[in-house]
Amino acid sequence: MKVYGIKNCGSVKKALKFLNDKNMDYEFIDFKKSPVGCEKVKEWLKSVDINTLFNNRGTKYRQLKLKELNLDENRKIEWLCKENLLIKRPVIEFDNDKVVVGFDEEKYEEIF
Repeated sequence: MKVYGIKNCGSVKKALKFLNDKNMDYEFIDFKKSPVGCEKVKEWLKSVDINTLFNNRGTKYRQLKLKELNLDENRKIEWLCKENLLIKRPVIEFDNDKVVVGFDEEKYEEIF
């Protein structure tokens, strides 16, 4: 299992606490230290919708004034590729090809 995010994100902290409380093994990948590229973003998009993966509520979205650009799906993908902090966090890869985005304790209970 791989968990992607940034350490100071509240949702990431909750997800890691959940996994730790369940004694689950995982590898944490920090977007700030190890950015993911387009290949990984497109891989995730095979499992989750662009609007699930694209974080339009975060600080980076507001800083870049992306709301004003009225981005279509392709432009959102371009932005995710070059600015990982626009990816909703955490992104968890598990069972080789499954992906879950964000923290939802009920969903985590079902999955893990």
